[in-house]
Amino acid sequence: MRHFLLFFLAFCLSTVTADAQSAPKREFRGAWIQFINGQFQGMSRDQMQANLTGQLNALQQCGVNTIIFQVRGEADAFYASPYEPWSRFLTGRQGQAPAPYWDPLAWMVDECHKRGMELHAWINPFRAKTKGTTALAMNHPYMQNPARFFEYDGLYIFDPGLAENREYICKIAADIVRRYDVDGFHIDDYFYPYPAAGRLIPDDNTFARFNSGMTDRADWRRHNVNSFISMLHDTLRSVKPWVKFGVSPFGIYHNRRSGGNIPGSETTGLQNYDDLYADVLLWINKGWVDYTIPQIYWEIGHKAADYDRLIRWWASNASGRPLVIGQDVERTVKAADLNNPAVNQMPEKFRLQRSLPGVAGSCLWYSAAVVRNEGNYATALQKIYHTTPALQPAMPFIDDKAPGKPRKVKAMWMPDGYYLFWTAPKARTALDEARFYAVYRFAPGEKVNLSSAAHLVAVTPQTIMKLPYTDGRAKYTYVVTALDRLQSPKAVYLLQTFSSLCWKYQERLNSYTNLVSHESIEIRRFVRRDSPKFDQCQANSRSHRPARYRSRVGAGGSDGPPHRSVAVGCARRNGLS
Repeated sequence: MRHFLLFFLAFCLSTVTADAQSAPKREFRGAWIQFINGQFQGMSRDQMQANLTGQLNALQQCGVNTIIFQVRGEADAFYASPYEPWSRFLTGRQGQAPAPYWDPLAWMVDECHKRGMELHAWINPFRAKTKGTTALAMNHPYMQNPARFFEYDGLYIFDPGLAENREYICKIAADIVRRYDVDGFHIDDYFYPYPAAGRLIPDDNTFARFNSGMTDRADWRRHNVNSFISMLHDTLRSVKPWVKFGVSPFGIYHNRRSGGNIPGSETTGLQNYDDLYADVLLWINKGWVDYTIPQIYWEIGHKAADYDRLIRWWASNASGRPLVIGQDVERTVKAADLNNPAVNQMPEKFRLQRSLPGVAGSCLWYSAAVVRNEGNYATALQKIYHTTPALQPAMPFIDDKAPGKPRKVKAMWMPDGYYLFWTAPKARTALDEARFYAVYRFAPGEKVNLSSAAHLVAVTPQTIMKLPYTDGRAKYTYVVTALDRLQSPKAVYLLQTFSSLCWKYQERLNSYTNLVSHESIEIRRFVRRDSPKFDQCQANSRSHRPARYRSRVGAGGSDGPPHRSVAVGCARRNGLS
């Protein structure tokens, strides 16, 4: 564990609205933005950017912290790919570059990061053509080598039984992750195709050639998908170890009534294990995926696939990695609560999500439904469920090392208000970089408790934050923490400003030392220059300070607080680093 630096800020600030509901401090709050539905078709660059800006702003206001953005739907590209053609859903014709030229993925990465959101690039791995596509570009993989595909119910599918296909898709993933600063890589539930009545998957020749001694066709297909998932995990780790790998499988793993010595739910719908040949539990138990989002889109009380039963089943069987619940916004708000028909099912679904151990959050299908505020879903997120920001679920299995300390923390009065500034810590590797900062606030007399989300006011990639300030009658303590790419709980920073409490210096120092007795501490205090205790405070500080000591003058100004301030610092190390 790295050093912890604590900074307390007590400013004369106005109050903010109290939290309406206690929420987890760490929670995946995602939303899918897809293109395969044609929502951007026919838009100019400016129109599409305006549309996406509106969606991101609305989702940010709703507390969403993760955008899962579709970039490949049918072996096409919503980004500048050297291997596959531009998507017809972007330009109207597959293979035609956008004019004026722009890269939607690069643009989205920048826009999400500006808002403190993660961007996860979402691809459909094996689907190469949808039913609605009538013309393929000459550089489309099917046009280059049709023998690598099979046709099924109007679709073209990369044959998962061919190793070259699995390797090719991993090459596509590596290219995306290498060239774009994405935070995650995401695949959905299309492996082998969804079964169509009366149609068999035409993979006889592939099975005959590459069965590796396996006689059961279903086991062989699962083996092919398992091999792909394992290979994709290893590929992503080799390129950028911090990029999270997530999958959103169909909402039913296996129906108990289907039999077999595998876990099953009390459901009667399509099955991952049996019908799509996706052994999701194996991937989780093997550590091949970093998070899972089962698409539990049904209502509570659904006869074939009851949401209540399914979320409990997934929580009991699939929480070895962060488990996120895929929520269908429209279905949720259109369905009445079973016990209170006057309200929809959103409250009960959130109650289940937050009460079951192992559930790390939810992802909303789809973003536009939230933006339209279907059934007041967005309003409820803002007013009830996402009243405080949330950090990402911890993933120590990827990395658990701490970032460095923020440097040069100070408060400054600017023409438009009071600001807190700090400097990013130095980092040796990309994993050590501080990418986000969490800011907490505590009222007078409140103990510093970072385990609760009630005091979390911002998660920002910036090293500056404007603080609320009105009449200077209230004092607050602000806490800033540095977070790495995975937002692990590592470095804590507190800075306290006050008027003339210097004579209590040693008492407070000891108190904060006990708070984190196994970590390094640095306390900086701001005192009034005109305080009668100022000289005594300086003398007391010198008697306790180590050799590495420095003081600096803060900024005031005619429009600022009624005094200039001087920083008096003292650092104390407690032996462990």
